[in-house]
Amino acid sequence: MRVDMLTREYPPQVYGGAGVHVTELARVLGTRADVRVHCFGGPREDAGDQVRGYSDVTELAGANPALQTFGVDLEMADGVRGTDIVHSHTWYANLAGHLGGLLHGVPHVLSAHSLEPLRPWKAEQLGGGYALSSWAERTAYEGADGIIAVSAGMREDILRVYPSVDPEKVAVIHNGIDLTGWQRPTGEEAEHAERVARSHGIDPSRPAVVFVGRITRQKGLPHLLRAARSLPADVQLVLCAGAPDTPALAAEVRAGVEELRATRSGVVWIDTMLPRRDLIAVLTACTVFVCPSVYEPLGIVNLEAMAVGLPVVGSATGGIPEVVDDGVTGVLVPIDQVSDGTGTPVDPERFEADLAAALTAVAGDEQRAREMGAAGRRRAEEHFSWEAIAERTLEFYASVLARR
Repeated sequence: MRVDMLTREYPPQVYGGAGVHVTELARVLGTRADVRVHCFGGPREDAGDQVRGYSDVTELAGANPALQTFGVDLEMADGVRGTDIVHSHTWYANLAGHLGGLLHGVPHVLSAHSLEPLRPWKAEQLGGGYALSSWAERTAYEGADGIIAVSAGMREDILRVYPSVDPEKVAVIHNGIDLTGWQRPTGEEAEHAERVARSHGIDPSRPAVVFVGRITRQKGLPHLLRAARSLPADVQLVLCAGAPDTPALAAEVRAGVEELRATRSGVVWIDTMLPRRDLIAVLTACTVFVCPSVYEPLGIVNLEAMAVGLPVVGSATGGIPEVVDDGVTGVLVPIDQVSDGTGTPVDPERFEADLAAALTAVAGDEQRAREMGAAGRRRAEEHFSWEAIAERTLEFYASVLARR
């Protein structure tokens, strides 16, 4: 079977959770099928025939970003000729999958990592292009032969947002984690990790809260910055945060970080993408991982933190409760959200206070943090291996092909 995966995100040119998902799924599926990846970001050197990178269409330079995306999608739709099944990821590639399936008469499967109607802040980034991205996503979902939701919460959102979608076509297959690549370093590697952490200004002898994610509204970073005002003075805050959606959001985060630095030590902001080895070094120098998202279909970053043995304090929203076992592998922070699609907490101050309290409790109890971290690693091993996820994905492909 030949499977063509379509994605905007694909390391190293374009990085994000969906890119990690495609990279790992394609790697494991590639041992069982002929898997080819089509991605944004231009040609990939030394990638062979299995990865084809597409550059932006020159004639659309300066156009709205959504139109630029559609230009690449059209080229992708042509590029999947000869495949048995097309599998697209995120709205950026959903239109390519939809058109490619129609053009070549093959099934189109898509993985739901997020939903445009539940990310209205994207209008800040795309302007009128948000209407286009929403149209492309809706068209793809309503026409798809099969939909993979990365969590049960995501499945519920799909059926609520797109009620014309047949529930029989929507299956839940969680994200996974590369358990070999993500693990706590030992021996000489641990010594190297400590040096890397110190080079970024992290003191491994002090408790630390670490955040990893893009600077986008859904990740809840401004809420974390306000919650951090209440953390004990000895607790460091480490932010691995970059790629802001808008200049305004970047300025808001910058102001929040500067305010914290004026009143406390140990505020570290790493605004560049770290190689995996260095990111693991940063994670393992910290005490607790935080995921303050207001919208999170699952959250691969939580799995990465668990795999290296960190407890996770996360918002009780989306798919996070399906990853974090409350009280065992971390702590879920209650969040009552408004129903306008923004995910905004009904009472932001209460959410931020609860977030600060949970972080304080875990960061202040080293033994409890270690026990939760060890339980998190076990949970990652038992429930989120890519091998098991690849098998379920192949079974889903077979069911889609059988329905054709």
